[in-house]
Amino acid sequence: MSFPDLPAGLAEALTARGYTALTPVQTAVCEPEAQGRDLVVSAQTGSGKTVAFGLAFAEQLLGEDGRIRPARAPLALVIAPTRELALQVARELDWLYRQAGARIATCVGGMNPQTERRALAAGASIVVGTPGRLRDHLERGALDLSALAAVVLDEADEMLDMGFREELEEILDATPDNRRVLMFSATMPRPIEALARRYQRDALRISTGGSERGHGDIAYQAVTVSPSEIENAVVNLLRFHEAETAILFCATRDNVRHLHATLQERGFGVVALSGEHSQQERNQALQALRDRRARVCVATDVAARGIDLPSLSLVIHVEIPRDAETLQHRSGRTGRAGKKGVAVIIVPFPRRKRIESMLHHAKINAEWIPAPDREAILAQDKARLLEKLMQPVDINETDRELAQRLLAERSPEDIAAMLVQAHRAAMPEPEELLAQSFEAQRAAQKERHREGFEDTVWFKMDIGRRQNADPRWILPLICRRGHVTRSEIGAIRIGHQETFFQIPRAIAGKFADAVEATAGSEENGGYIAIAASSEPPRMAARENAKRGKANGPAPQRPFKAKPRPPGKPYAKPHPKGKGRG
Repeated sequence: MSFPDLPAGLAEALTARGYTALTPVQTAVCEPEAQGRDLVVSAQTGSGKTVAFGLAFAEQLLGEDGRIRPARAPLALVIAPTRELALQVARELDWLYRQAGARIATCVGGMNPQTERRALAAGASIVVGTPGRLRDHLERGALDLSALAAVVLDEADEMLDMGFREELEEILDATPDNRRVLMFSATMPRPIEALARRYQRDALRISTGGSERGHGDIAYQAVTVSPSEIENAVVNLLRFHEAETAILFCATRDNVRHLHATLQERGFGVVALSGEHSQQERNQALQALRDRRARVCVATDVAARGIDLPSLSLVIHVEIPRDAETLQHRSGRTGRAGKKGVAVIIVPFPRRKRIESMLHHAKINAEWIPAPDREAILAQDKARLLEKLMQPVDINETDRELAQRLLAERSPEDIAAMLVQAHRAAMPEPEELLAQSFEAQRAAQKERHREGFEDTVWFKMDIGRRQNADPRWILPLICRRGHVTRSEIGAIRIGHQETFFQIPRAIAGKFADAVEATAGSEENGGYIAIAASSEPPRMAARENAKRGKANGPAPQRPFKAKPRPPGKPYAKPHPKGKGRG
């Protein structure tokens, strides 16, 4: 297909690349009203932004003959937040401007700076780099910005989030006054607005993301689990979706390390990305994902920025993002360039209200679902396995001879079963979710006797009035520890040193398992011992009373008044029920 409104070289490059039409953001930057103006472009990640700003500054770079204008220094500068994104941008601009004779230089961390300086001295028409390395070349005099006609800030919001404000301001201050400034950003927080006001003039705002801030190609799901079941839920989600590539977000590098080891132990092909990994380790991890030697990446927010994996179709927020902007940045790793993706937020029971508020603020409609259980995963495995085994394949003579030998020794049913078993053995086993098994028990309990607690089990806690035990905080604590609701807790009786409470016998076993699983968790009150009680507290009190009568009343010690210090009256007696015990 031809693109008559574009320079011939760029149109031919797009056609050779397989383009049949421009994406919405590419079309918007080529409109007459956008020509020659500063731009603030808000579009989802993966919507073709690199080609968009390549087309946007073509007017400043190309002469009438469609070739790059001769200049003593670079004509265009593209600043990206990470090394991976900068190298990706350079590759895109290379095929787009190859016929126009553009020379593209990259300046990124982790590469040889002397090689970069030689490329700049040789005469680069377009420079692509990260803020820190570009500032270093600028301060050393290797980067000349005097002829710059256009500067692009790609993923500007991420660069500010990563703390590159000072570097960006120093670079922009060194550019000519008549250059164009093009800001491309998935979101437009206040710092971006401030940067635009300072360095742009009469900027045209372009938004191609629609009225909703959430990505239209991403299906959001929220999965509620107990805090102790998060890792098992992650395993089951990975097994249920069996995504070609998935990324799991954690808040800290320690949590990345722990989850990475856990998934490795369970048999997943997994890599990790965090601040503790060197550039070489980072490159090896990304290459493993591209080569399909690994299918899962566990990463922190900062380490995952700038990653572009075309096969990435599943994002799991293992730990809750700090705000709506982070939620969008994380989720934006999938659902790129028209492809569909799934973003799953794992929500511990106590954090549901916070996530609901975050989703409302981000204008994202998420489907609230339970974590997939073993039965659902096995059903998915069955469907996937049948589809895979029924696909046509090329069979050579050696394979046919082996198949005939197998048929001679085993029945077709046995061979098919062995084949299914071999495929299934390569998949990690699903996890049994404690919270999931609770749901059926709760439903059955409600149907049988919602009115009272005729058949119950008594449990006791090692706290009482002496430790300021009060139903207002004991009741939520029991719910968190045992993964039950308030309606599933019967009578609560607080003693001096112990507290007793009732749990319906139908869920008592699951309650005890949950209590054991949450033991030691500070957040859930795991420092308080909870155990089944052999007898109700009334019976225990009755037995104590009997023992007291049999042994007779306790002997009374005589009262001896201490002498009163001179000049001090006797203390007033304590009001009844106050100040004692």
